[in-house]
Amino acid sequence: MRMLAHQTRYELLTFVRNRQGPFFTVALPVIFLVIFVGVFGNNRVGPEHVKASTYYVPGIAALAILSAAFANLAISITAQRELGILKRRRATPVSASVLVAARALSALAIGVVVMAVVIAIGSLAYGVHLNSSALPAVALAAVIGSLAFACLGYALSTAISAADAAQPVVLATTLPLYFISGVFIPSVRLPSFLAHVAEVFPVQHLVVAIRAGLAPGAHASSVAWGDLGVIAAWGAVGLALALARFSWEPRAATT
Repeated sequence: MRMLAHQTRYELLTFVRNRQGPFFTVALPVIFLVIFVGVFGNNRVGPEHVKASTYYVPGIAALAILSAAFANLAISITAQRELGILKRRRATPVSASVLVAARALSALAIGVVVMAVVIAIGSLAYGVHLNSSALPAVALAAVIGSLAFACLGYALSTAISAADAAQPVVLATTLPLYFISGVFIPSVRLPSFLAHVAEVFPVQHLVVAIRAGLAPGAHASSVAWGDLGVIAAWGAVGLALALARFSWEPRAATT
């Protein structure tokens, strides 16, 4: 556990010292929030007819978790593998399980912090009501979502063969899901077949789980257990794929 804590601290320091990483991970969700609330003018949107800020804060919070725990992780793991960094780190006395777990925990910490920033801005700048008794429901969704998407990030990295292909693959995976999962567009405006497709994937379920804790009148029992179960199931599938296919060596060295 001491080694895991030390390695997690190292991963977080590495992230903070990379100036571009914190900027885009923290600033991009905030920019999206400002743009969408500015466009819709805090009018009533979505199937619940709530203020635009109340609707978009959970979606952008989910985007923040995906950015930290899925997109950034998949891109950086692929780059480190192809540059031989993972191979060198695997040769150190630190066990493979500690290296993998530390990266997942650092993604969890970053995702939770960025989500908290988005929610705080929504509350202070746009009047989004946050019931303190519902905070455990939001925190639970953030933890399960971050860990599940970290597993999926590891799994996706095994399907990317080159470092320069990582970002396009991640964008091609996430952007369509953002648009059909209620992050950018209210689900009532989608064709029915796209709505059914969105229900299969975990992004919409994460948005719904966070929204349940931030909805007007939310309380301590406002936990979307069904949606969290779907997210956890996707995380288990991602973990299984990562365990079966993950490689510490560059693809060029194994093909």
